[in-house]
Amino acid sequence: MTTSAFRFCDDLGPKTILHVYQPTIGLKAIVVVDNVAAGPAIGGVRMAPDVSLEECFRLARAMTFKNASAGLPHGGAKSVIFADPAMDIQAKEQLIRAYAQAIKPITDYIPGPDMGTNEAAMAWVRDEGGECAGLPKEVGGIPLDEIGATAYGVVASADIAKDQLNMSLKDARIAVQGFGAVGKHAARFFADHGSILVAAADSSGTVYDARGIDVMALIAFKESGGSFADSEFGEHLESEAVVSIDCDILVPAARPDVIRADNQASVKAKLIVPGANIGITEEAEVMLHQRGVLCVPDFIANAGGVICAAVEYGGGTQGQVFRTIDEKIRSNTTEMLDRMKLGRVLPREAAVAMARERVGAAMQYQRFNSGRRPEQSGVDFVMRAVS
Repeated sequence: MTTSAFRFCDDLGPKTILHVYQPTIGLKAIVVVDNVAAGPAIGGVRMAPDVSLEECFRLARAMTFKNASAGLPHGGAKSVIFADPAMDIQAKEQLIRAYAQAIKPITDYIPGPDMGTNEAAMAWVRDEGGECAGLPKEVGGIPLDEIGATAYGVVASADIAKDQLNMSLKDARIAVQGFGAVGKHAARFFADHGSILVAAADSSGTVYDARGIDVMALIAFKESGGSFADSEFGEHLESEAVVSIDCDILVPAARPDVIRADNQASVKAKLIVPGANIGITEEAEVMLHQRGVLCVPDFIANAGGVICAAVEYGGGTQGQVFRTIDEKIRSNTTEMLDRMKLGRVLPREAAVAMARERVGAAMQYQRFNSGRRPEQSGVDFVMRAVS
């Protein structure tokens, strides 16, 4: 095991780290299977030019906690592909297909869509003979991005968390950072509750209007290929300015570590409900909590996508998805908040304790579990696929 990989190991994992490098087609990728005690790991395939091993591990651990908290019979994993998701579609398909071939030796990982990939990418994975979830409906899948599964759970979590702040979703001012598959649906579902979208950001900038933005018009503009820097929806601000918008609820729904120690003081929201994984650093969460800002942990709030993927993988129907998401995320948000109040701890501390208990309960049935250190487990943590 490499030194850099070893620093991520603890009592839960990771089980496998796979580095894929195929220079002839420009494929560089990493897969981290964190923990499979509850069952085969589900986790998305993220594509971006600046991903890293650390990001992949953090995302995989978030998936372990997310799946355990949601009571799913799955462990956690994640993949990252070092590439521009806006590349030519033929080149992207070639990369995804090569990635699918390279990960075949990992038989306990079920990929799904994530930032930079979609249902079509999962169809290519399946066509190469791989297991996956989040397939297009044309091949029997439940298209989690199309139906807004993750966003639906975010709003369900916010609907529970708002009571801690004596807030109502009706007329609540919402700011959404990232207006892709999660962010646009979150804005739509909040609007269904009577909330007001006052700001939204994409990579080009932030649009802001204190009077409210027409959500459906903004979605149509974005889906037509428009960028917020060129829009006519309110005032134009820098992309990161969305973090400091005067609002009631902030939804980080794009890249990791958008809210950090160096910018958390500018946050004016009372409630942060992440649509993206690891959108807030743990240091910033502590500082926000001290200021009275309630941060629902990412793996509690945004589990809707993986719940949808698990329903699909288990042979369920789209009709079951929203009911299951609503039930599980409302229950988990409630339990996390109860633990937070009872133990007088941070929301993340309460959520991690809850998830660890559930992972630990599953791990007791594993062969290698009692008092082991990661380096004693006999598992090959690092493999390298080079061609």
